[in-house]
Amino acid sequence: MKSQGAIIEVIAFLRGKVQEKRSQGIILDVNGVGYDLWLSSKSLSEVPSINEEASFYIHLYVREDTLQLFGFTSCAEKDLFEQLISVSGIGPKVAISILSAFTVPALKKAIIMEDVDLVTSIPGIGKKTAQRLILELKEKLALPDFKVASGSATGSVFSEARNALVSLGCTLSEANKALENFLPSDDEVTVEKLVRHALKNLS
Repeated sequence: MKSQGAIIEVIAFLRGKVQEKRSQGIILDVNGVGYDLWLSSKSLSEVPSINEEASFYIHLYVREDTLQLFGFTSCAEKDLFEQLISVSGIGPKVAISILSAFTVPALKKAIIMEDVDLVTSIPGIGKKTAQRLILELKEKLALPDFKVASGSATGSVFSEARNALVSLGCTLSEANKALENFLPSDDEVTVEKLVRHALKNLS
């Protein structure tokens, strides 16, 4: 196990030219060697054009006869990926799917609010796994308290607002991002206020 950890530490960062783009990642040419990197859709959207230089933080996933490289455009995304795969039942591909649906702040907010319905909207995650993920990551991550004056913004309110945005044509990822950084002007948080806030962000 120590040898695996040593390998992971050696391949912590790669810089090279984008050789090929795929639906789930890229091939990165580093001094004539092609590295096949899995990326979240967020990181993939930030990848420059073919033959342009790009840099990625790397996690090397090692399991028996499996070696897979996962790339990230930020340390925060890599750190959250590693926290996700430490949860029982969450493999690296599911973790990448989670990071494709959520920004780092949006996922942390879902964990803080214990929004099980939101987490189970990710393919491959059932209710029990979502509950375990929320419970374990709440303990592992240094998350701020989410407070709204004398009231509280419940997960159901955010869930309804998110569903409303999806019905208006947003993807789940777009809806989550648009609902970030909501700060109510009074004690009451409603679906209408959240949707207005999100539509303003989208515009």
